[in-house]
Amino acid sequence: MMVRVMAVGIFDLLHAGHLHYVEQAKSLGDELVVVIAHDETVRKQKHEPVTGQDLRRRMVEGLKPVDKAIIGNPPGVPIFEILREVKPDLIALGYDQKHSIDAIRSGLDDAGFEDVGVTRVEGLSDDLDGTRKIIARILDLWPNTEGGPYEED
Repeated sequence: MMVRVMAVGIFDLLHAGHLHYVEQAKSLGDELVVVIAHDETVRKQKHEPVTGQDLRRRMVEGLKPVDKAIIGNPPGVPIFEILREVKPDLIALGYDQKHSIDAIRSGLDDAGFEDVGVTRVEGLSDDLDGTRKIIARILDLWPNTEGGPYEED
């Protein structure tokens, strides 16, 4: 039996942590479908996205482990609605995603998706495994000058 795994995320400023997440998710099954957060969802939950949803989807779909990437529903649509389209056997959560497996399990059961499994993948042992960490590191490296690091003499 073929196992379809679903991964979810924002995937803004694609980095090694994202690649590790999709590699780990793909290792759990035969097919990996990644749901990219809708721009409005990102704005509501975190911040203004640096890159738009269409570009984020293209970037993720270009990663070797990913079989298909789709854009998630906007905030007004119930969270489990996307499962009717993806039809996953397993949902793979990133190691740093704040979702509780128990809460998701309960929501899946209530929505009639008792057969869908939920697991959390292992993290990457790298300190630059998150978008906010990478931005902080760039700002640390940026010289405190008017013109930035490439100021002309």
